Amino acid sequence: MEKRAKKKKFEVADNETIEQCLERMKREGYTPIRRIEEPIFQEIKKDGKLVIEPCGRKIIFEGKLQ
Repeated sequence: MEKRAKKKKFEVADNETIEQCLERMKREGYTPIRRIEEPIFQEIKKDGKLVIEPCGRKIIFEGKLQ
């Protein structure tokens, strides 16, 4: 029998919706217990200065094995 981790992180991919990610978790036997959002930044030159600006976010769900 294959041993699975009690907790696993699932990242919402660029080409999928949150609902699709949750369905993928369910198919693998996990229940979401926590949602984590991490900002994504990019460096842009403005007026000769390097400025760091947010350009998106990464959504990660932590799942618990059912």
